[in-house]
Amino acid sequence: METYTAMRQFADSWGLVFLFVVFVGVVLFLFRPGAKAAAERAAQIPLKED
Repeated sequence: METYTAMRQFADSWGLVFLFVVFVGVVLFLFRPGAKAAAERAAQIPLKED
């Protein structure tokens, strides 16, 4: 079996599952309790005076 074919089959199956799991993890991380306050603090960093 060629390397390209093997990599293509892996990407079509487990690669897609992995990317979907990462996507769901990022979405859950962003919508966790307390994320809004942390995002608001981070958004104010460029506006702080030294």
